[in-house]
Amino acid sequence: MRIGADCASEEVGLKFTVAIDGPAAAGKGTISKAVAAHFGFAHLDTGLLYRAVGAKVLNGMDALKAAQTLEPVDLDSDDLRNPDVAQAASRVAVNSDVRTALVAFQRQFAARVGGAVLDGRDIGTVICVDADVKLFVTASSSKRAQRRMDELNAKGMGLTFAAVLEDVEARDKRDSERATAPLKPADDAVMLDTTDLTADAAIARAISLVAVARS
Repeated sequence: MRIGADCASEEVGLKFTVAIDGPAAAGKGTISKAVAAHFGFAHLDTGLLYRAVGAKVLNGMDALKAAQTLEPVDLDSDDLRNPDVAQAASRVAVNSDVRTALVAFQRQFAARVGGAVLDGRDIGTVICVDADVKLFVTASSSKRAQRRMDELNAKGMGLTFAAVLEDVEARDKRDSERATAPLKPADDAVMLDTTDLTADAAIARAISLVAVARS
């Protein structure tokens, strides 16, 4: 087992970190939750950290102060999944001071005994560079837009495909072109394209990759 200085201690065998990165609506959240449940690992959707900060900014708080005062309870808010918060999260994520403020929170979670799965945009490239397993989950922008539209419209949002696709592509551009921790696969990440995969097939593939790494 490989133990990373950023994400684990010397207690070999007690900690195992899985880093799952990828763009919005590629399926990394679904896959991460399933992997964590299968292996009994803790799970952290790091995007919720930025969404929680973005929500606070929309309510008038300074972005850095919002990041510095973030508490676990802030991740339980019911409004973190709406499009306005998603855009605000993407905007605050380009702020290097905000990202720095949230690094310690993420690394502490990753180092927990019993294993951890973290999903986000820069887990394998910045937060946990020595994670035991790194996956980069992706899909075509049109497929991701369709998934996101179906998800949001099921909640009564009434969005059009064109509007959601524009939103997805804008987030992709902002996330991949930001100066600090841009969205990109780690050099040693395994690519998992879910464009033509069912959720069950993608989950099975991810679980297989983690199982091999643990053996």
